[in-house]
Amino acid sequence: MLVMKFGGTSVGSAAAIAQTVDILATYSRQEQVVGIVSAMSGVTNALLAKAEAAAAGDSEGVDAARATLLAPHRTAAVELLPNGDRRRETEATLGALADDVARMLYSVYVLRELSPRARDRIVSFGERMSSVLVAAVLNERGTPAQAVPADRLIVTDSVFDGASPLLEQTRARTNATLEPIFAAGLLPVVTGFFGADERGITTTLGRGGSDYSASILGNALDAREIWIWTDVDGVMTADPRIVPEAYTLPAVSYAEATEMAYFGAKVIHPKTMHPAMERNIPIWIKNTFNPTAPGTCISTETSNGRVAKAIASISGLAAITVEGRGQLGVSDVTARIFSAIGRSGVNVFMISQASSQHSVTFVVQDSQAELAAAALRAEFATDLARELVLSIETNRDLAIIAVVGEGMRGTPGVAGQVFGTMGNEGINIIAIAQGSSELNISFVISGADVRRAVAALHRGFALAR
Repeated sequence: MLVMKFGGTSVGSAAAIAQTVDILATYSRQEQVVGIVSAMSGVTNALLAKAEAAAAGDSEGVDAARATLLAPHRTAAVELLPNGDRRRETEATLGALADDVARMLYSVYVLRELSPRARDRIVSFGERMSSVLVAAVLNERGTPAQAVPADRLIVTDSVFDGASPLLEQTRARTNATLEPIFAAGLLPVVTGFFGADERGITTTLGRGGSDYSASILGNALDAREIWIWTDVDGVMTADPRIVPEAYTLPAVSYAEATEMAYFGAKVIHPKTMHPAMERNIPIWIKNTFNPTAPGTCISTETSNGRVAKAIASISGLAAITVEGRGQLGVSDVTARIFSAIGRSGVNVFMISQASSQHSVTFVVQDSQAELAAAALRAEFATDLARELVLSIETNRDLAIIAVVGEGMRGTPGVAGQVFGTMGNEGINIIAIAQGSSELNISFVISGADVRRAVAALHRGFALAR
């Protein structure tokens, strides 16, 4: 069995949907296939914006939401489905889903409150609508298919906007739900991005979570392989917009892929690897618009024999440094720092602590820096007044560069090469972190130096083809 996930650009227009349908139809003639689809490009952002506007009292946005949501789906339906019963049925189903969204947005508007539970339910409708559309086009073109909402399959905890799957429950529910669909000779077109907790309440897996959905369902179904269809040929040695000579890697390990995804390689969600790795299922990254390209295989194997495999980067970050009089090494103080950051809901990309235990630095998104700093100032208000904590400072417009590769493990001189290269380029390093796995060295620099840093490291580690 193949599990195939198609991203937003792969269902973003009538032409893209037609290509996606061709791929699903072709492979479903060879073996059993489960399709997983994201929302059409831009739809999830539009739903989130409408929900936030409704909570702020925007009645006009609520009134226009139904038409805004339906427009791209109807345009694609008109192009891909001839005028007849199937198109009318599809448009009616899409209209009913849009009606549901409009009612929920009106409730948010009346209450002037957007709870995490309501947000997750509202933003799930992009995938619900795209799955209906893709299934209809498959049926129209001779491949029997059925749209299946993932809240019938994926069981999660009750954490909204970042739920974790309960894999054993998901395995049981997925097989019980999909078995009769397979028996009827239908191709399931499953919604990505969301599931439901044990009470049946919709939860989302976090932005970009459709990749994660594919891995969860691949695990549940013991799939032969998981294919992630996107708009690039695979995982590359660097961002080609920064390094034109970057190329697609034929194979990377699960660990390498996780590090690259976490540090800016946007072709796959960082959480995707774990469910697949648990069952040793290879994940392929392939291009919907160049389907003959070999792609990148993510598995237990790695390739190319080089010390470093890829250079990844994340921009738009800020560093928050908490400085004290040595008390930062005390477990209570360290725990308070982590607790304050955790309560703020801010995602931390990297942590660096001086060996003197005099300072701790957190790297967060620039847009969340003030929220994190405010949480820390509130937590340590008394300590700041008594000068036990000397300062909480924010340094903005930063970036993380990560050098990733299984070959770095146990190889002496890698750090020296990394930092020597930065020294030769005259690039100042603000903070450094290396995990005990030794397959990633990460460091923080000014955002203005990203292009030079990535290009220099790519040359320095001879990563050109």
